[in-house]
Amino acid sequence: MSYYPSSIRPNGFIETLPEGFEGELYKEGSIVKNRFSGEEIELTAVELSMYDFIMGCTMIIECSEYPFMAPDKVVTDLRNGLDWFKENNIKAYMVLLD
Repeated sequence: MSYYPSSIRPNGFIETLPEGFEGELYKEGSIVKNRFSGEEIELTAVELSMYDFIMGCTMIIECSEYPFMAPDKVVTDLRNGLDWFKENNIKAYMVLLD
């Protein structure tokens, strides 16, 4: 899988999103609250973009008449997004998505 740079962190680390990412790329990050526990964590613009993309995929699956029959692309995008978060910010993944 190829990647393209999307944002540079203050420490100089270049954050990337997978090529083909179809979500909106935000210009600023934000503090995000876990919808179940209420725990909060600050995300960069790239992380927030991926988080919202993951939540959108989740919403599509949960709102489907038959969630177990969700479109393969949506399920694949969700899994790829979760894998991306595990690789790029495990702490945020554990707080928001685990």
